[in-house]
Amino acid sequence: MAVFVIAARAGTFTKAGEKLGLTKSAVGKAIARLEERLGFKLFHRTTRLTRLTADGEAYMAACVSAMNEVTSAQTALSSNNQVLSGRLHIDMPVAFGRRVLLPVLMDIARPHPDIHFTLTFTDATSDLLRDDVDLAIRFGGLGDSSHLVARRLVVQQRIICASPAYLREHGTPKTLTDVSSHRCVVGTPNGPPLVWFVREGQAETKFTPPATHQLSDGEAMVDAAVAGLGLVQLPLSLVREKLQSGLLEEVLPECAGKGVEVHAVWPHRGQLSPRLRYVVDKLVDCAAQGRLD
Repeated sequence: MAVFVIAARAGTFTKAGEKLGLTKSAVGKAIARLEERLGFKLFHRTTRLTRLTADGEAYMAACVSAMNEVTSAQTALSSNNQVLSGRLHIDMPVAFGRRVLLPVLMDIARPHPDIHFTLTFTDATSDLLRDDVDLAIRFGGLGDSSHLVARRLVVQQRIICASPAYLREHGTPKTLTDVSSHRCVVGTPNGPPLVWFVREGQAETKFTPPATHQLSDGEAMVDAAVAGLGLVQLPLSLVREKLQSGLLEEVLPECAGKGVEVHAVWPHRGQLSPRLRYVVDKLVDCAAQGRLD
């Protein structure tokens, strides 16, 4: 059942095998034996991809429900066990993850050596179920999140800034209208935003700056701004050190929109495991202490 669920989420037997530590052939044989016992096909197979059949979709829902019940039962029976153990896959934005979250997570893990982390850093929006992510840290709105549970951690102020060298060469914009004649560093469709979130008068709105350079992660956007490639808007935690050291200068502070919310997000799978609950609670505590600002 577990092999089937992971194969369905992975989309290919090869990827499922990598997650399980099995060969593609072993995964395929396990699925074939399951199909033989059930008496119906679970997948439409092609050379590149496996898709669930209608029967496979129904069986997948039943398997996930059953596995959730088992997890809930194990959690309830072990709730008095103070030794936290097991692996957590945590996915987070690149720059925020490295600069802010990584030191916090190391402190969280230290008292419990039997908790093991798999940490992935990406500014692309991952599918938590498909990628077997236990906990994700996300900036901004969550979109269609009916299958997710979210806990707000902090609100990050957004800063528009540029390097002193860039501002000496191109001038300092006084209004958002001035930005149209400037060079700007923005995100990508599947990464950081292509737009800025600003205040015009009393209204909060989206502003589309010139997309001179499009970069797929926040760390690279910071480096590009420091190198003088243009104006950029980023959460304060990503640029605080550069502002303090003078490598970047804030511009248009009166246009700064409301902050961006940062959430801890996890798939809705019934009762939380003790290790996941522990990590989420500690992140909330750290946020209250200002360690995620």
